[in-house]
Amino acid sequence: MKLKAIIVEDEQISRDILRNYLGKYCPNVNLLGEASNIDDAYKLIQKHELDLVFLDVEMPFGNAFDLLEKIENRTFETVFVTAYDHYAIEALNNHASYYLLKPISIDELIKAVNIVTEIKEKENELQHQILAPKTNSATGKITIPQQDGFEVLDINDIVFCKADDNYTEIHLANSKKLVSKTLKYFEEALKEHTFARIHKSYLVNVNAITKYKKGKGGSVIVSSGKEILVSASQKANLLSYFK
Repeated sequence: MKLKAIIVEDEQISRDILRNYLGKYCPNVNLLGEASNIDDAYKLIQKHELDLVFLDVEMPFGNAFDLLEKIENRTFETVFVTAYDHYAIEALNNHASYYLLKPISIDELIKAVNIVTEIKEKENELQHQILAPKTNSATGKITIPQQDGFEVLDINDIVFCKADDNYTEIHLANSKKLVSKTLKYFEEALKEHTFARIHKSYLVNVNAITKYKKGKGGSVIVSSGKEILVSASQKANLLSYFK
């Protein structure tokens, strides 16, 4: 996987060396910027969703630990890069992934990047398992991912789902949620519940249908008042819920 990273280092020559080493030996690191002080580093961290920060300890007007204290809900990994070994314990207490001593060993740098890569891959795998939309028939809930976690919805509160390219709009009575999953995905996730695919773009909660209008495929009106066309190929499937 690609790691989105920045370098925070006050010495130009040290930044140049680290940047060159990363470009030559760590091709999965995508450098998004560099900073020479904690104020500029803080701005970069706020601007980007990072996986990794290469962080010198001693800088003008503050140090690495001052920077980390300013950041709430930190999601990136840190690799400390310093000429001093006496910060190691404090780095460990700040959940550093690795501690590199200058002059930088290429082997140690590669090892540090591999460790962070493994951490982020495991995080992504776990996050996919937890945050992927899924249901629990015992509780009647579905989870949908958000940037800072996930939201739990009552399945009965969903009126219909509408396809939007590779996204899906989940329509509730008075609001909607946009989720980066296909409608097919939600059709599978909700298959144990009363949801009918009535059109290539619509998956409807049958319990939310208040009226059916005849036609080649016909149309339904749902509890929110919206009228949705039913494709001719899905008409029989829909009407089977009302037999």
